[in-house]
Amino acid sequence: MKLGVNIDHIAVLREARKINDPDPLQALGICQRAGADQITIHLREDRRHIHDKDAEAIIRHSPLPVNLECAVSEDVIDFVCRHQPLRATIVPEKREEVTTEGGLAVTGDQPRLREVIRRLHDAEVEVSLFIDPHPDAVLAAKELGAEWIEFHTGHYANLFAMFYGNLRRTRHRIESLDLPRRELKAMLEEELEQLRRLADHARGIHLRVAAGHGLNYQNVTPIAQIRSIEELNIGQSIVARSVFVGLDAAIREMKALL
Repeated sequence: MKLGVNIDHIAVLREARKINDPDPLQALGICQRAGADQITIHLREDRRHIHDKDAEAIIRHSPLPVNLECAVSEDVIDFVCRHQPLRATIVPEKREEVTTEGGLAVTGDQPRLREVIRRLHDAEVEVSLFIDPHPDAVLAAKELGAEWIEFHTGHYANLFAMFYGNLRRTRHRIESLDLPRRELKAMLEEELEQLRRLADHARGIHLRVAAGHGLNYQNVTPIAQIRSIEELNIGQSIVARSVFVGLDAAIREMKALL
């Protein structure tokens, strides 16, 4: 399975002090040597971590394919069409969110999304849609003309964390999932089965399948065992692990789990 390393959180560390270090561009060679298959970045509308100059330099100098996550903001789509990363993954954005909270709205009439996909294809950029694992969303992504879908695995990650007790004794405990362990186990198994079914279905209708969000060294193995998912995009947990072992070792450890 391929690993896309999301290097946004290197820029998060930089922006915490508003200085020049660490520079996400310096991660590119390390990611390649450690066995990563792709560089993933998110150019947000508010530019809260990755900036335009970062994204431009990463696309120009990366020895690995670049997957640029973005919303349908006009100026960001202009940037993507101008600089042509291999792929654009269209995601929803809210200014107040800490991280992407759910999948993109793709069902129903989506004229703006259709126009953005057309523009990206005209610029020879592959399109992936970041969606919740729901059958209607898979079919809609195919109908909209995307080459890829990426399943939002946040709900799976939350179920895993609550079942294994990681969040029960912290301030990050999820109240809606504060349930008996037998219920959490059943929900976790059903979420995994849903991801398997939908990944198989997506491949059957000639969509390529990725997954990401909330994946870490503890919960990634069951997702990596779903054969119809060919790529995982993981960032925060790798960058967090790199604080203790270095980025090269952190990527190699994650690759070994895939």
